[in-house]
Amino acid sequence: MRTVEGFNDYELIDADSGERLERWGDIILIRPDPQIIWSTQRKNPLWYNAHARYHRSNSGGGHWETYKKVPDVWAIKYDDLKFRLKPMGFKHTGLFPEQAVNWTLAKKLIEKENREISVLNLFAYTGGATVACLSAGASVTHVDASKGMVQWAKENAVASGLENANVRWLVDDCLKFVKREIRRGKKYDAIIMDPPSYGRGPNGEVWKLEQQLAELLTETGKLLSDNALFFFLNSYTGGLSHTILNYMVKEYAIKDKKGAIYTDEIGLNITEKGFSMPCGNTTVWIRDNG
Repeated sequence: MRTVEGFNDYELIDADSGERLERWGDIILIRPDPQIIWSTQRKNPLWYNAHARYHRSNSGGGHWETYKKVPDVWAIKYDDLKFRLKPMGFKHTGLFPEQAVNWTLAKKLIEKENREISVLNLFAYTGGATVACLSAGASVTHVDASKGMVQWAKENAVASGLENANVRWLVDDCLKFVKREIRRGKKYDAIIMDPPSYGRGPNGEVWKLEQQLAELLTETGKLLSDNALFFFLNSYTGGLSHTILNYMVKEYAIKDKKGAIYTDEIGLNITEKGFSMPCGNTTVWIRDNG
């Protein structure tokens, strides 16, 4: 498992009985997490002194219960990147901190190249990977179906001092966009994708990753340039094993391209427990420089 190091503005303080105790800058939040199936004594006093807790509803969704004043928006830093946060519906804050391991890896790979790297970031959410790649000097095409998320990503870029960076912000269906780019003859040196496990489109279309991953990888792989640098696939779908994800990327997206490919868990260290909690998988392909 690759775990986040050096993220001083974020901490997974404890995890117990289906809940995370987290520090986001100076704000302490309690959020549900179904994989936390153990129950232990809650010794850390912050369990009883948090700013807010998210409660799930039995009928779906949920709500925030606020104990102390929580800013409408606040910011945290990771490395030279800055992110704007706010409590959202469905327990989110606008950032998945475990992804910092992939931001760091992408930055290192881009910075090693003596050329501008063009990056396609699909299902790009609030732009964590986008601002990381921009800060390393890449050009980025950022695509997400949510207008609100794309606007949030723009704000994160500005907060990180990247308002003049080379980026295209696009509100679009990712697979439809990929197919149009193929017809245009467009190529990218690196591709990052973070597709949801399940979702619905604007016209009620149902998205299930297991059913659509093969087509998504096949089409997206056609956009990799002859000198492509890397390909990242993030997955939070519990039913897809490391072996399956690795095979799917190798068979459908990478095909005859040479390089190293691996799939591993990414996770967060739990301060009070002394072990790390998995937060999904990432399949990484990196070009063979030999």
